[in-house]
Amino acid sequence: MNDWTPEGTTAKDMHVYPAFIAFVRSAIQALGRDCLDAGVAATPTVGVLVRHLTAAGGIQISASHNPPMYNGIKLFDSSGRVIPAPVGQRVLERYRRGEYQNQPATPPGSCERLTDTTSAHLNRVLATCDVELIRSCKFRVLVDPNHGSGSVLAVPLLEALGCEMTLLGGTPDGRFAHSPEPTFENLQTVLEQVRATKAAVGFCQDPDADRLAVIDEHGRYVGEEFTLALVANHVLSQNPGPVVTNCSTSRMTQDLAAKHGVPFFRSKVGEANVVDLMLAQNAVLGGEGNGGVIDPRVGLVRDSFVGMALVLDAMTKRELPLSKLADELPRYAIHKAKAALPAEQLAESFSSLECHFADATSDRLDGLRLDWPDKWLLIRGSNTEPIVRIFAEAPTAAEAEQLCREAERVIGESV
Repeated sequence: MNDWTPEGTTAKDMHVYPAFIAFVRSAIQALGRDCLDAGVAATPTVGVLVRHLTAAGGIQISASHNPPMYNGIKLFDSSGRVIPAPVGQRVLERYRRGEYQNQPATPPGSCERLTDTTSAHLNRVLATCDVELIRSCKFRVLVDPNHGSGSVLAVPLLEALGCEMTLLGGTPDGRFAHSPEPTFENLQTVLEQVRATKAAVGFCQDPDADRLAVIDEHGRYVGEEFTLALVANHVLSQNPGPVVTNCSTSRMTQDLAAKHGVPFFRSKVGEANVVDLMLAQNAVLGGEGNGGVIDPRVGLVRDSFVGMALVLDAMTKRELPLSKLADELPRYAIHKAKAALPAEQLAESFSSLECHFADATSDRLDGLRLDWPDKWLLIRGSNTEPIVRIFAEAPTAAEAEQLCREAERVIGESV
């Protein structure tokens, strides 16, 4: 097998995860709680199942878009969303203080393996699009779950939509054929296969299938940032209403909200923060620029499957190929950098940046964001290292890179 094995992964690493799953399942039962085991399931599917089965909550074991050794747990509340940040922080603090039940319950809870984990999610996704119209197009589609959980629902979804499918990495065994994050650099072989199979679109998922990158019919990497913008342009043309993205997402969606005359709101970075603001503003759509579309008609989790369905719906109803839909969108370039900066010097550096970029609108919602009419700069401190991460978006790559360089210089002078 031609597996992609990340540096530092050992044979022991590749076999520890079933034991991890068994441990989590046993811990739930030991507390006297009944456990429903969904097996291999996408993160958005878990969110739908929690609501559909009226469960008290959910636990997803996932490394998200990272290599296998980073597996951890993601917690859902009874509404089927990832728990909000303040609640998550309290859970973490209780764990660190050792505040958990040591005595097992008598009797222990039961465990039931679910036999149908996809129907509820599939039906919700299909309800967002014109199934018969899409089926009439008989799209040729390439989908790359990369041996993650995405194929479990992607295959029945694309079959229901009448697509002729080329499936790459369809066995959900975690043995990734390429580095798991669906970026341009990691998808070079997939781009070639989209061209070779003459697919109308390529859909590339991260391993837990909450992120989606798209490739057009020419084999061009349209990317993750464009996924939300493509969906937003389509959804807002049919169902105008408030939209929410996080503060590091491309301003394409903000421009599209203005084009459709609907309110736009910006949250802190993080899916839970986006969902908090979506609920507060009764948003019709939300998401993040990492390819994460959140459609409340389906669930309150980033969802690659609703992204697929709505991209196909847009292609069908506009009678345009994906390349044309992408070329209609506002064009910006994002550049990313980082600079050494201890946490205790953040405030001083932020003040220096605000003074230096005095013509920008300043916002300290999450780090420091500086906005101009056609560009923005975001500086956020790392939670794990004495650095700041710098993001800039501008009409050209050169302008975005220059913004980052200028910010790095100001930060260096303020230290």
